[in-house]
Amino acid sequence: MVVTSDDTFLRLQARTQRFTLGTPREIRITRDGTGVLFLRSLSGTDDRHGLWRLDVASGQETLLVDPAGLLGDGDEELSAEERAARERTRTRAGGVVAYTTDDDYRLATFSLSGKLFVVDLAGGEPREVPVTGSIMDPRLDPTGRRIAYVTGGALHVVDVDGGHDRVLAEPDTDDVAWGLAEFLAAEEMDRVRGYWWSPDGDRIIAARTDRSPVRRWHIADPANPEGEPATVAYPAAGTDNAVVSLFVLDLDGGRVAVDWDNTNLPYLATVHWSAGGPPLLAVQTRDQRRMVVLTVDPATGATCVRQELTDPHWVDIVSGAPAWTPNGRLVTVAARDGAYRLLLDGEPVTGPELQVRSVVDAGADDVLVTASAGDPTQVHVYAAGAGEPTQVSTVDGVHSAVRSGDVTVLVSWSMAYPGPVVTVQRDGKPAGGIASRAVVPPLTPDVTLLTAGERDLRCALLFPTGHVPGSRKLPVLLDPYGGPHAQRVLHASNSYLTPQWLADQGFAVLIADGRGTPGRGPDWDRAVAFDMIDVTLADQIDALHAVAARHPDLDLDKVAIRGWSYGGYLAAAAVLRRPDAVHAALSGAPVTDPRLYDTHYMERYLGHPDERPDVYRRGSLIPDAPNLTRPLMLIHGLADDNVFVAHTLRLSAALLAAGKDHTVLPLSGVTHMGPTDEREAENFLLLQVNWLKRALGL
Repeated sequence: MVVTSDDTFLRLQARTQRFTLGTPREIRITRDGTGVLFLRSLSGTDDRHGLWRLDVASGQETLLVDPAGLLGDGDEELSAEERAARERTRTRAGGVVAYTTDDDYRLATFSLSGKLFVVDLAGGEPREVPVTGSIMDPRLDPTGRRIAYVTGGALHVVDVDGGHDRVLAEPDTDDVAWGLAEFLAAEEMDRVRGYWWSPDGDRIIAARTDRSPVRRWHIADPANPEGEPATVAYPAAGTDNAVVSLFVLDLDGGRVAVDWDNTNLPYLATVHWSAGGPPLLAVQTRDQRRMVVLTVDPATGATCVRQELTDPHWVDIVSGAPAWTPNGRLVTVAARDGAYRLLLDGEPVTGPELQVRSVVDAGADDVLVTASAGDPTQVHVYAAGAGEPTQVSTVDGVHSAVRSGDVTVLVSWSMAYPGPVVTVQRDGKPAGGIASRAVVPPLTPDVTLLTAGERDLRCALLFPTGHVPGSRKLPVLLDPYGGPHAQRVLHASNSYLTPQWLADQGFAVLIADGRGTPGRGPDWDRAVAFDMIDVTLADQIDALHAVAARHPDLDLDKVAIRGWSYGGYLAAAAVLRRPDAVHAALSGAPVTDPRLYDTHYMERYLGHPDERPDVYRRGSLIPDAPNLTRPLMLIHGLADDNVFVAHTLRLSAALLAAGKDHTVLPLSGVTHMGPTDEREAENFLLLQVNWLKRALGL
């Protein structure tokens, strides 16, 4: 792709969706290992993804589905439900954003602009399957005979040739939906689906979600006052959740309720149904201190406890688990002996030296996982089972994988190169790769990764390009996320593109991962229990002072902080609670009152607000408003349905009542993902830099 002289870094970053367009994603390997399916846009600036196939033997890539050919020049038309689902997964791209196949990889199905399509993977043009309504989440049954899909909250099944379209389950009220993940599942549990086919394609386990107990919140668009406010069901901490129940549905209309105690175990974390054993459910208590793995008898709906995991703070949901191996062994991940360990039938097969992060593939001979060993900035792929785990990825960096039989596809990010490198291995030996069409970033981060302070906090430090140590003092910009279960300091170059640009504006940029961030084990994670904000803020300040002691070019008299979401929470807390160390703050989409954030996240870390009101009071920034003595800018998207603008408005009102000068920047029509238009995105960051410089007196 040709980059013109008018393409500033910021515009190019927005246009390329942070230089991710053109990279392969949603990778699947055919059962016989001859082909690899994946999604990728035609270029690094094309935001519409198509479906491709790589022939492993020849290395030839074939475009199977071109969304431009199906849509023409028209834009996609998405239902409100589809837009909400994409917001949960932070999906900005269009075109084919997801697809499913049958077990033999003969067919694939996908939705485009709310329409249902199917394509023969051996060749041929994709064809539309005529159905009524705007559809979501189409899934082929494993035998390739039928497609299930959701429209209007009803679960349908249609034959692949378009015949015999029937409703398996439909809502009896407007608050009920079938086959869709509820807000908490998609936002907090990483479960984005609400139904699962049986291996023989004759039954479906489907979730029925009833939102009627959930409080209704309203999102207006003040820039367009003629529009009706959007009403959403939002389960704020301490309030009622949606009621989720499960049913086994026969294709002839039969229905059996799954006997699961959804009163005492209300959270459905995941469902797994494979040929390795009966259906598996992982369900949690509301306080998340107990997770029960159940097997289900599809004929009767009866359940049996297969494994129970408990923790005095919380039991983690781990991607890919629980699952069956093909030979019927139960795969789970649990906190044992100071580590997240892989269990087979309840017995650990990884030691305390590995922190298992996800299960990639459960094979008959071993289980493929991602894990960190010692260095949390790196994530590697390991094969674990009998004997010592074997490291599959070898290059320093952050790796993920897909496996089928003797073929493995590795997706590798590193400090040594921009973007991901996707390699194909057969029997552990190189067998080709998938090309990336991403735009190469026009700047190269110069990052110093270090550990700092008595807790060995992982940090990344960036100076302006060409800075000579000892030549001058630099104002410091803290740029954290800093919250639990999220990580910023990684061994991957693309993680530091915006920080390097910020450094080039004249700052020493410091990113620190404190307690609660992944890769360092259960005790590290649980250090934030019942005191998130003060613990994480203390780690940011400790990192600042420890790094400055080793790098005297950092000017501790001019320290600013910027952050979004939990990072925004930290930024506001920094100037309210540690004005001695931090002198200005840009707080984007901040949580300012824990009672206004959702149940599954907030109650995991702080407990129930009725049981621990003092914990929630300490976590709220509203009472701190009279303490403000430093410049503070609050930024919030008015269309944010995750961290509602009420957080910013309530803090602003408290600041006004206390007579405290501050700035509020409302972003009309912007969600939690932030500005997406390239000009707005550019001006958004330029505005931040200019404000920070003025606030620090530069």
